[in-house]
Amino acid sequence: MIQNWFFVLLFILLVILLGFLSNQFVLTKDITQANRNTLTQGSIEVLENMSNPINLTVFATKDDVNNGETFRQGIINFIARYQRTKNDINIKFISPVEEPKLAQEMGIRVDGEVIVEYNKRTEHITPPFAEQDLTNLLVRLTRTNQQPIMYLDGHGEKNLLGTKNNDLGEFGKQLEKKGFKFSNPDLTVLKEVPKEGGLLVIASPQVNVSKVEANKILKYLQNGGNVFWLLDDNNLKGLDDVAKYLGLKVSEGKVIDPSSTQFGANENVSFATFYGSHPITDNFMLRTLFSGAHEVTAKGTYENGWEVSKLIEVAAGGWLAGEGKKEEQKLIFDESKDKLGPINIGVALNRTFEEKGQRVIVVGNAGFLSNNFITSGGNLDLGINMINWLAGDDQLITIQPMPLKDVNVTIPSDSKSVFLAWFIFHSFQYFFPFILFIAGFGLWFKRRKA
Repeated sequence: MIQNWFFVLLFILLVILLGFLSNQFVLTKDITQANRNTLTQGSIEVLENMSNPINLTVFATKDDVNNGETFRQGIINFIARYQRTKNDINIKFISPVEEPKLAQEMGIRVDGEVIVEYNKRTEHITPPFAEQDLTNLLVRLTRTNQQPIMYLDGHGEKNLLGTKNNDLGEFGKQLEKKGFKFSNPDLTVLKEVPKEGGLLVIASPQVNVSKVEANKILKYLQNGGNVFWLLDDNNLKGLDDVAKYLGLKVSEGKVIDPSSTQFGANENVSFATFYGSHPITDNFMLRTLFSGAHEVTAKGTYENGWEVSKLIEVAAGGWLAGEGKKEEQKLIFDESKDKLGPINIGVALNRTFEEKGQRVIVVGNAGFLSNNFITSGGNLDLGINMINWLAGDDQLITIQPMPLKDVNVTIPSDSKSVFLAWFIFHSFQYFFPFILFIAGFGLWFKRRKA
């Protein structure tokens, strides 16, 4: 008898101990196909950079479980993924039916709307929303630099708002979701490049920039302005003095990478094999691809004070076509003219200017951020990391959260397919449990009879 009570006591103590340990340590494992129950690394890194509490006020009517209305519980489950990483995320529910005046004052438009507050800054988000939507909102609330991104226009550049395949419109949309604003200064009219802008984007002009405009861009650079320069060839389109100020050189020949044919691409497409040691590319391990890239080098001097870092090396098994080679000769490596890979196609320059830092990025390829290539590998992530660094938001340099992809099963409409789907579904719902019940009852009856 004493032994039995002792066993019960030990069992209770074990249950208490397990309960205590479960509160002290959390272990989660997501076995869903799209990892929809855990956050992506990009979201985790964003949360880790947010030091203050996040407050969410959800204006939603109360759940009616009997009628399948479980929106509030769905929000709790969704935010729980964020709370596992950051425990000072607070949720408050308010029914717009019970508090109509408050909902009106807060600008609530739809049932389920959420107000997210961080560092005394707020933003609204309306359902339905996924991880990428909420994380982008948090990035916008975190962003310290509110200066707009300026872009040069009027010379056939790849437009940040454009919809053509070669434009950068999709990249521009992603930047807007991250909280950036755009400005398009007309340098033919303005006395100088506006100082209010955070950086100037020069995206591969197709015709020469006028001398007047080029001088204003050079002066902007000399006065500490940040520049993001994308080049599709070594024709600087009137910006030769700007390149000279940066100590910049761009190759005439393009990068050739025969190994790209393994992935269904042609030899003009090259893949990044190595990233330099720099805040933009530290811990960046996504594959990026570039079409028709050129080698880019820059030289810092005592006079200009630039510190130069290599960013992207491509075509480890390829080469850089030498100057003067004919088109039909470019696919054949010539030791006397060509340069063996890997080839560096991007540089980052920075220096101390007065009391602030100045930053410049030059990439020998503009197409990697175009609508054609923005979804390829890590092109989007690399581009946003570059913009964040240029804008001075180093803490936001991270891998971007990717949208979840659902796996949908489409059932054909013919009677045979519908019956098969019905049979499979109801087999797990009724038939298999009934068979297991009968089998279990039979086994029990057989043992009892024996």
